[in-house]
Amino acid sequence: MSDVKAQYEAYPYPERAPEEEARRLITGSPSHPLEIDHFIYGGQRDWARPLRVLVAGGGTGDGLVQLAQLMAQAGRACEITYVDLSKASRKIAEARIKARGLKGVRFVTGSLLDAPELGTFDYIDCCGVLHHLPEPAEGFRALRAALAPGGGMGFMVYAPYGRSGVYPLQEAFGALYAGLAPEEKLAAARALLERLPEGHPFRCNPNLGDHQDSDAGFYDLLLHSQDRAFDVPALLQVLGETGWRLSGFTMPALYDLARITQVPEGLDEATRMAVAEKLRGTIKTHVAYAVPEEAETGRATGANRALVPHLKGVDGRALAQAAAQGQAPKLSFAGVEARLSLPKEAAPLLAAVNGRRSLAEIAGATKADPIAFGALWGRVERELADWGLLLYSSILR
Repeated sequence: MSDVKAQYEAYPYPERAPEEEARRLITGSPSHPLEIDHFIYGGQRDWARPLRVLVAGGGTGDGLVQLAQLMAQAGRACEITYVDLSKASRKIAEARIKARGLKGVRFVTGSLLDAPELGTFDYIDCCGVLHHLPEPAEGFRALRAALAPGGGMGFMVYAPYGRSGVYPLQEAFGALYAGLAPEEKLAAARALLERLPEGHPFRCNPNLGDHQDSDAGFYDLLLHSQDRAFDVPALLQVLGETGWRLSGFTMPALYDLARITQVPEGLDEATRMAVAEKLRGTIKTHVAYAVPEEAETGRATGANRALVPHLKGVDGRALAQAAAQGQAPKLSFAGVEARLSLPKEAAPLLAAVNGRRSLAEIAGATKADPIAFGALWGRVERELADWGLLLYSSILR
């Protein structure tokens, strides 16, 4: 048994209890249906067609459960194949799906490298897995080969700067505890971590908390035997080498150099994002969507008035009220704080967003001047979409 498989048999990750499904639905990125439509289908997917999904390296099932549940709530058909190396993780994921009474999920124990043998898929979820492969590029290629025409992938890979201090500890613990059983490694590493000096880069990094949450979190963060991080250039390179194109990060504002400093002329977009990542210094994961390099579709924009906007994770009425009063609502993410700057004139538009009205219908309902509406909505989109709070999808139409 490989060290990676042994780890996830002993400590399925993330640690989840199926009985908690009765009390909460864990949501996030990637694999929210609104994001899938927004980043892959330009906000215009035909939801009358079932969505064929591969959850590649599904672990204990967060992405799987979220997608299956939200699709069921929207009344949309979904056929999901889950694959993971760990039987222990699969057992938990199956129990969570059963606890919710969800249907249409096929469970497979195996490697995502065999994805093309499982069929072709409109959407592929691969969250927190590719960076654990011996050759991550092989994983990107295998998933590209399993993609149906017009589809895309939502993924998460580790980023280096927000994980400062992790990799020296992984290497040290790997050398010290080679050959020990997972339980023995965990006990020894926990004891040694307590004796690290206060100035150690890991102890100085406030962005990391998995090691405090659970045994599975500690092991995954500090005892993983196969783990690499991608900075922006490395990520763009592996995507390009394996037939993919970045559609967008779920929170583009983090990679917007103009939000940090004045941008010299002549810097291309890839360089701007790379520099922004270095200046932020707190990004520990890249959460993004990718489409085939030749794809004509991709991230949606409000230039198309037929699109239907949704507000994700914010109360539209409260946001409209804050805009009307000239307030600048505060946003707080891991290591980042920002304030929204919404024009007062946008308040009626925000109040009219209900996930069913198109932009054209919102303009009509608010009696907005067509030209003025375009400029005003552009400002709204920059503030909200760049922070992942505004997405376009026809899923509820």
